Amino acid sequence: MATLPLSFTVQSRNVSCGGAESSKFIAPGRCICGKRVTQITEKMYMDRNLVHREVKMYGKKASLHCRNFKVFAKSHISLVQNEERPAAYLFRTEVGGHVKVLVRKNDVKYTVYVEVSSLQLHSREDKLIMTWGIFRSDSAHFMPLDFGSSTPDAKSTTVETPFVQKSLGTVAVELDFEGSLTPFYLSFLLKFRMEGDSQSSVLRSHRKSNFCVPVGLGSGYPAPLGLSFAADGSINFSLFSRSAEGVVLCLYDDTNAEIPAMEIDLDPYVNRSGDIWHVSMDSALPFVSYGYRCKGGNTEKGNELLTKHVLLDPYAKIIEKAHSGLHSKCLGKIIKEPPFNWSRDVRPCIPMEKLVVYRVNVGRFTKHKSSGLSNDVAGTFSGISEKVNHFKNLGVNAILLEPIFPFDGEKGPYFPFHFFSSINLFGPSGDPVATISSMKEMVKKLHADGIEVLLEVVFTHTDDDCALREIDKSSYYHASGDDDSGTKNALNCNYPIVQQMILDSLRYWVVDFHVDGFCFINASSLLKGFHGEHLSRPPLVEAIAFDPILSKTKIIADSWNPHDMTSKEVVFPHWKRWAEINTNFCDDVKNFLRGEALLSNLATRLCGSGDMFLGGRGPAFSLNYVARNFSLPLVDLVSFSSGQLASSQLSWNCGEEGPTNNAAVLERRLKQIRNFLFILFVSLGVPVLNMGDECGQSSGGSPSVDRKPFDWNALRTEFAIQTTQFISFLSSLRNRRGDLLQKRSFLKEENINWHGSDLSPPKWEDPSCRFLAMTLKVDREGNDVISTDASSVESVDGDLFVAFNNGNHPESVTLPPLPAEMEWLRLVDTALPFPGFFSEDGEPVLEQIDELVTYEMKSHSCVLLEAKGTSG
Repeated sequence: MATLPLSFTVQSRNVSCGGAESSKFIAPGRCICGKRVTQITEKMYMDRNLVHREVKMYGKKASLHCRNFKVFAKSHISLVQNEERPAAYLFRTEVGGHVKVLVRKNDVKYTVYVEVSSLQLHSREDKLIMTWGIFRSDSAHFMPLDFGSSTPDAKSTTVETPFVQKSLGTVAVELDFEGSLTPFYLSFLLKFRMEGDSQSSVLRSHRKSNFCVPVGLGSGYPAPLGLSFAADGSINFSLFSRSAEGVVLCLYDDTNAEIPAMEIDLDPYVNRSGDIWHVSMDSALPFVSYGYRCKGGNTEKGNELLTKHVLLDPYAKIIEKAHSGLHSKCLGKIIKEPPFNWSRDVRPCIPMEKLVVYRVNVGRFTKHKSSGLSNDVAGTFSGISEKVNHFKNLGVNAILLEPIFPFDGEKGPYFPFHFFSSINLFGPSGDPVATISSMKEMVKKLHADGIEVLLEVVFTHTDDDCALREIDKSSYYHASGDDDSGTKNALNCNYPIVQQMILDSLRYWVVDFHVDGFCFINASSLLKGFHGEHLSRPPLVEAIAFDPILSKTKIIADSWNPHDMTSKEVVFPHWKRWAEINTNFCDDVKNFLRGEALLSNLATRLCGSGDMFLGGRGPAFSLNYVARNFSLPLVDLVSFSSGQLASSQLSWNCGEEGPTNNAAVLERRLKQIRNFLFILFVSLGVPVLNMGDECGQSSGGSPSVDRKPFDWNALRTEFAIQTTQFISFLSSLRNRRGDLLQKRSFLKEENINWHGSDLSPPKWEDPSCRFLAMTLKVDREGNDVISTDASSVESVDGDLFVAFNNGNHPESVTLPPLPAEMEWLRLVDTALPFPGFFSEDGEPVLEQIDELVTYEMKSHSCVLLEAKGTSG
């Protein structure tokens, strides 16, 4: 057996491995290597034709410099079968005959077996030689194989190894390589010298290019997309791009490096299935992160700057910054997600009608020093876990997190550039792995306290620098942008590959993070087709509704558009599964409390918005709110109304603009805040609270999305104390009187009566009328409250009487008559001073006029009375 000891240092050499006639591989410039390959089974008899790749890599840094290896040219050919299936390739030469290549891993070494058969030689004396070289850079740059040589000539970069006779008409050679050398490509030509002739003839593949095979690399698999780890330790990379003419996998051995340590140019014939590019590696060492370059296609063709961008894998689960700059890029980390112990985690699975939701911004919720948390906890998922008692004190059983996906720093969280990871800043010290664990800990902690976790998500558009634009703009985005929203980054959500990405993302958050539901921002854009047309049955919306995993979560449509800060009124297809953020509720309640709405509008919202949810759903599918993160906070809603605020925010300053010391104005504002909260909780549907409204945090009259951090000191103010206690009372009331206030279906006509102040019918069509009352009647079937047993009568929940007086004058309200053994108890009167404006036990209403019980309501106030049995 002939042995050729070789050692080398990784460098670049201007050597061509294809196209040149010289047998020494010398050629200026760069050439593309191509070949026709057939990948075969263990016996190497499959007939699939493949074409070799153009591989492009940069020289590695110190971690890849100076590695030694040995190559053995064996005279005795012996293939030992291994349990691991070898990679096999079959080539055809330009003059006929076959070249079979088998690449097998043996412990820490790789064996490359090359066999040539059916090749017509001129005579038995012809000597067949394999001239070969290896490269990690592009195929025109071989690694030097002569350690002692300092000149970049062909002798230092290629080796000539003779074939040995195996059988009649078949010759073979076997090469062994140290495993530490991989991954690399072996490129070779066939030469044969005729006896007595100093000249050599060169044979290439039938495409007149070099034969080339990967060592330490595999063709990979198209599924799943992104980075995946096999049980044998190999790693698979998979990326969708229909328009790219070429895809380069960029590998980094240092996350702070500005250029890749290695680039692998994927062969469209070997590493592409349909529109998916894929490659596998036996091991990731020493690489720690990765990205892609996309060449050609309809976005990068002719643009050298774009082709140099290293793009983030859209399916990367763990990402971090590779380097900073004007357009800093992120890379996917080549690391498995940390294991997490979900034992004893039980999803609360709270029925929709029983939800009380609190919208929260992860960063701002505990970022303020008043939170009392350490720096590595403040403003993170762990910070939310530390403040779970605040949610419980309010009676909240679900939190709605504002977008947590990575986003553009200038435009804000509603312009994401990635859908499979959260912002690293929401984890300890910005570490992406720790961020994953801390979010899972948060979810598990909240679940243990009976609180669900919902996510606001944006899938309709992206940030300007999103990698999807360069990966495949024509597939991921609408061709002409979204004219309605004025953005060029509108995702083509109902296109199959985009739909798949969105579904994969949603499933990932449900399966891996145990998230309980999603609120889809800009949901009206989910209804658009390939060309921007409106779809009555959009595939994505229907797929989410019937997905076996997602259909068991809470799915909510929010038609607010982050581009123009407005909500679009659309008829959203629901399949009896989609809930909606009810903007009409917000507008009608605001208009009523500022004196500019018909009574019928308020009545519709109180009863669960039948105009929106009668078609097979019910009031439980209506998520009601009066303030949210992009509108005026609750305290500003009653303090600012100058300029455009009155028309855009439907606000009313209660008599004076901005901060004031006027006692009458302050009293009116306080009553209006109570009225907003009261109407929110007594209306059928799901009440949604906004972070900071419970303690009166203000944005100074600005509806901007960017708010100040939550000030925990503000919870100690008198306003915050009475407001948080009132919210807690209302939450408890909804639970106790769920028979009337937590309805999955609409109230029957016989279970609700509408009144004016004197029990006459309301003045529905009078725009000047500011008073409305209703009686919510207990369903008497099977529950006869008329009983001779006084104790049983006292324990029965009776009717509820609710009245709203938004006029400037008091109203004397006549109450509906009750059986002799029952009386009206006042639970809420928003005009009374704290702490008497609400009561768990209730205060008896004693005023009587002509045997009718009356109640005096002050201006701009709401009242709730409950019928209870008398104890005497």
